[in-house]
Amino acid sequence: METTPSPPYTPKTLATCITARHSTRLFTPDPVPASILRACATLATNAPSNSNTQPWRLRLAHGPARTRIVSALQSAANDHGPRIAPLPAEFNHFRSAMGHKLYGPEGWNIPRDDAAHHLEAQLRNYEFFGAPVCGLVTLCDERLTAMDAMCVGLFVQNFVLALTERGLGSCLQVSVVGFPEVVRREFGVAKEEVLLCGIAIGWPAVHPVNVLDIGREDVDEVLILLDE
Repeated sequence: METTPSPPYTPKTLATCITARHSTRLFTPDPVPASILRACATLATNAPSNSNTQPWRLRLAHGPARTRIVSALQSAANDHGPRIAPLPAEFNHFRSAMGHKLYGPEGWNIPRDDAAHHLEAQLRNYEFFGAPVCGLVTLCDERLTAMDAMCVGLFVQNFVLALTERGLGSCLQVSVVGFPEVVRREFGVAKEEVLLCGIAIGWPAVHPVNVLDIGREDVDEVLILLDE
């Protein structure tokens, strides 16, 4: 794994990394050097946390471990179908709009009535979209609070931005934690840890699905400025 060359590293501005980061859903099979993963994770640990508890845990797997984990998840998903947690009704339009782009002509280009290929595309979640590195993010102790879970999110944001600067793609995945018994067993997760999400990491493949413009809400929808 360490002997595989990686693309030349050219430092980028923070703004460039933030705007360039997106969910990568198709990867090349080229390995990712462990030294890069370690460097990005080390940088990510500079995230702030409540009382400096540093409650994040990140497990990454490649090689035979990755093959084992993917095999177990694919088996569960093939037996039971994809498990995606429902959203409250008022948020469903976000998922629907993203789905139209992801599965439509701009992305996977699957006809709306082609149920078999829609299912096939959904099941790619459980092979981490072909990424050579698969991972799991957890909160280290279930007794901690939403504030601490937010701190894990800050760590993860640092991590994916560091990956982006190195030219790597990533995709944070809620889908894989739909099979908690599988990911706990295969990743070796302690019972007191809280499962948050999976993560796929690798070099992005050239495909329309990797350049989708999903869009964001206007900042005035989320920013509240108080002046009196």
